[in-house]
Amino acid sequence: MEKSSKTPKFSNAALEGGKQRESLSEKDSMKAKRRQSQYPPFGMAPVEEEHYSDSMKTKQFASRASRALKIRYANTYQLEPRNKFRDCLVRGKAQAILTNQLGEAKYDGLSSPSLCASISEEILRAVKELDFDRYKYVVSVLIVEKAGQAMKVASRWVWDAQKDNWVSAKCETETFIALALIMACYYE
Repeated sequence: MEKSSKTPKFSNAALEGGKQRESLSEKDSMKAKRRQSQYPPFGMAPVEEEHYSDSMKTKQFASRASRALKIRYANTYQLEPRNKFRDCLVRGKAQAILTNQLGEAKYDGLSSPSLCASISEEILRAVKELDFDRYKYVVSVLIVEKAGQAMKVASRWVWDAQKDNWVSAKCETETFIALALIMACYYE
């Protein structure tokens, strides 16, 4: 049996991979098409460009301008605060706030944490209004029920004995004792 001349002849590459070889002219034309194409190589989908509105451009410009116009001060080489922390003023403010807030209150274990938080925020605001420069403050308020027990409160800090300071204020009623601790840490 002879093969008819009408049957196509396949190369080894076509039989193995199922693909036919491309001629050199086809390869050159494919490269030219890729160069002319507006899409990136490897079959990636086109990406739309992001268009910013005028308001976004002004926001970007304003943020760049604010970074560029940031005010810088020359070093003063000052080692002491201009307005030093005075414990007598802070103690008076804290004592007044404690007595105003808790003067006629009764002890309630459920509302005490929120009351401590609100009182400490008020004391912190009052201390900041005194405008002692170069200090950071920590305010802690503790409310304990009177039940015939003894109480000791301890705090531990990294402390500069010359520049840092602290103040305590106490308010005592028939049912509880409230203690406020205000720490002023010097910050250069």
